[in-house]
Order: sequence, then C-alpha cells, then structure tokens
Amino acid sequence: MSHDRIPNVLSIAGSDPSGGAGIQADLKSIAACGGYGMAAITALTAQNTRGVTGVHAPPAEFLTRQLEAISSDIRIDAVKIGMLATADVIEAVTTWLDSLRGTRPGTAVVLDPVLVSTSGDRLLEHDAEAALRRLLPLADVLTPNTAELAALLEEPEAADWDAVLGQAGRLAARHDVLVVAKGGHLAGAECPDALVGPEGVLAEVSGERIDTRNTHGTGCSLSSALATLQARCGDWSDALRLARAWLQDALGTADALEVGHEHGPVNHFESLWAGRMPPSTDALLSTWWNGIAGLRSRIDALAFIRSLRDGSLPAGEFHFYLAQDALYLRTYSRVLSRAAQLAPNRTEQAFWAAGAVGALQEEANLHRLRLGNTADPEPSPTTSAYLNHLVASDASYPELVAAILPCYWLYQDIGQRLAAAAHPGHPYADWLAAYSSPEFDTATAEAVATVQLVALRADAAGLAAMRRAFDESSRHELAFFAQTSADAVAGRVAGIEQVDADRRVHAPAL
Repeated sequence: MSHDRIPNVLSIAGSDPSGGAGIQADLKSIAACGGYGMAAITALTAQNTRGVTGVHAPPAEFLTRQLEAISSDIRIDAVKIGMLATADVIEAVTTWLDSLRGTRPGTAVVLDPVLVSTSGDRLLEHDAEAALRRLLPLADVLTPNTAELAALLEEPEAADWDAVLGQAGRLAARHDVLVVAKGGHLAGAECPDALVGPEGVLAEVSGERIDTRNTHGTGCSLSSALATLQARCGDWSDALRLARAWLQDALGTADALEVGHEHGPVNHFESLWAGRMPPSTDALLSTWWNGIAGLRSRIDALAFIRSLRDGSLPAGEFHFYLAQDALYLRTYSRVLSRAAQLAPNRTEQAFWAAGAVGALQEEANLHRLRLGNTADPEPSPTTSAYLNHLVASDASYPELVAAILPCYWLYQDIGQRLAAAAHPGHPYADWLAAYSSPEFDTATAEAVATVQLVALRADAAGLAAMRRAFDESSRHELAFFAQTSADAVAGRVAGIEQVDADRRVHAPAL
C-alpha cells in the first residue's frame, strides 16, 4: 500500500467492557498510531481491572459473517488477531485468513496468541491450543508474552532475556514467522523487546522499566500498534521501534488515568491529548539515510574518493586531508565528551565518552604516524565550518547526537566499499582498514541505535531539529571529502549550493 494513505486495520479479538484490553484497546491503539480501526468480535468477556469473571463466545458462523462482510467491501491493509476462545472460532479465522492471503497477499498480519492475561487469567480453552498452532504459520508476526511463548513451545517459562530470545527463535523457526520477544514480565531495571526471525535477532530495543501497575492490555495495545505502523512504514523492525516508543509513552502516563482498583489501562491517547501527532515514520533513521541517498552518491563520485579507492591519490592530497582530519578529531572528541555530559542515562553517557577517547587515540596513532612531527596547519574554511556546526549543536542533546551521527555512519559506509577495493601494496591500506574494522562497524551500529532511541523520544519540534542537524552534518561531510584539488570547486558547489535543494526534497513531513 502507499505509506501516505491511512491504513485500514482490522482487529479480530474479544471485547473488554472495562475498555483497557481486547477490541477496545485495539481500536484506541490503531487510532493513536494513525490507522482506521475495524473490529470483528470473537468473544464477550466479563472483566475489569481485577480480572476476568466470564467469557461468552458467539457462534463461529457469526464471526465468519462479520469477517466476510468487512473483507467483501473494505480494503484491509493489516490484521491484528487477539483472543480466540474456542477451536471453532480459531478454525473460522484460519479459513477466512487463508482466503484473504490469496486475494491480498501483502496484508500485514499480527497474531497475539492470547493464552494468559496480564492478571494471570487463562483466556483460551486447552483443547483449542492445537487449532491455534495451525493458525500460527498464516501470521507474519507473533507477539506472545513469556508465559504464552513457553506454552506454545511446551517448555518452562524463561527466567532471563537470553532464554526468552532462545525460545522466540525456536518458535520462529518452527512456524517460519517473526516473533516479538518481550521482556516486560522479567525482573530488572531494563525492559527489552526484540524482533526475532528463524535466522536470529533482527532488531532489539530497550529502555528503563516504567514503574506502574497500570499495564492492563499492554499486549493487545502493542500488537495492534505494530500492525498499524507496519502498514504505514512497510518494515517490521521499524514498526516495532515506533510501536515500542508509543507504548512507552502510554505506559509512562498511565497513572494519570483513574480507571479501576488494580491493573489499570495504559494511556492510549496521551500523545493526542498532549497535542502531538501519531508516531511518525520521520523518526526512523532509515528515512534519514534514504533522504541523503543523492548526497552519498555525490561523495562516491568525488575524484578524491575514486583515487583513494584505487590507490592513485597523490600523497600530498592525502597528507592535506589527514592533517585536516587530525584537527577535526580533536574538536570532535570534545563534542563527543559534551554528548556524554548531556546524555540522560549511563548507557548513552558511556558510549559517547568511549567515542571521545577513541577519537583522540585515532588522531594520536593513525594520523600522527603518517603526519609525523610536522606543524599543524591552519584549519581550512571547510573544516572550520563543520566544527562550528557541531559546536553550535551542543545546547541540545538530541540535536547534538544527530549532528554527530554522520561522522560514524558515512565513514563506515564509505570505508567498507573502499576497503573492499584495496589491494596488496595499497598505499592507504591502514587508513581504509580503520574505517572498515569490526570495531568501527560495532561502534557505528551502536551510534545508529542510540540516536534512533533519541529520535523516538523526541517531540515534533525536536525531531525536526535533529533531522536538520543530521542533514547539515552530512553536507559538511561531503564538503570535507571534496576540499582537495580537483574536487575543491565542485565540492563547494555540491556541499553548499545543494543545501536548499536537499532541504526541499528531503524535509521531514511532520
């Protein structure tokens, strides 16, 4: 589907009269995440924040009539499947979904295998579990909690995160699906989630555990948000990042609601009530990276990069570049230290602080080894402009780390291709190796993941500022590579005059 279109999302689930879980939570989550919600009801429950006291499942034939009425008239972009109380109901959904797969093969399907509620109540009849297992392969993604994950594998419940990931991987391989591994029921200050496929972990997100007992319907809410956001952005990993960020916000403000006396609901519409837009795909760093595709192509086309790749770059030009890079790294190290000071948690503080030390070590080891004891040159106008941009970004932690990121990401991207072209006797092999090493790959991946978390926490104004800082640094990177001889004039044109054109084409739609 077009990702500019509001997706139609169908929830197939039970009803919760207290409004915190089931169909009611699904419709709120779908709307909060930017979709149009529809519902086919599989069961009526008698429940509140204290627990479930009764379940009534209408005839499966009537569920089929609901499903056929919707799919015969309305485009369905995503399906979320929740509580399925009986084997007959599961068979009805299986038959209908198999037919839908034939007519709309691209429809996103998220199955939340509801076996046990947050309050511990068993919500699926035991004799229906076999029928549920036959349904699992028709889904794209499964979202069980730890108790449900263990039940589906007929294994003891996992006691730690590594065990949860292992079980998620086995379930994914068994049914050839993706599984969202969830750490909400585990102990510890961190609360991780991960998208796991048959081949292993595809994406992992984490954050500090939110201290609240108001968690009623979190599984329903996450799965319906995931279906909606996948229909909007087209990528399951990105959808999980967005859904997780939205749910953290809803959980963090859940105590503001006064619903019931035990496990109350999450605050689905907190963002809306605070005047913020639904989770934005502009917070996804993949969008930022794609937005500078033209700029990355211009870097690859530079004479400096082409001659560096094949080893024909004159030594004088490389010496000039290294001298400017050494000057850059000294200030860059101070900028990284500033990011560590501003970081909101120890994990991010430690990462940026380690980067600051690494930048100085690189300047001392690799650069000084080649430059020797020659006197430092004056910084070029290009180098000064880049450093002034970084220093000017340090009043805001989100803006600063967004400005820092291209120095990791673009260098790693370019370095991998340059190193792949290196040959025995290449005169610049040591420099190429520094930016294509496993260590730099790991640091870049962590930088991307860290800035991604920051972007997902940002409001609309902060996100726009981050994107501007990222784009501006990327343009400075182009100009920095292009400041030697043959590229000098063309580099200034590409790096400066192209700014407004890039901004018009790739500006975030907030």
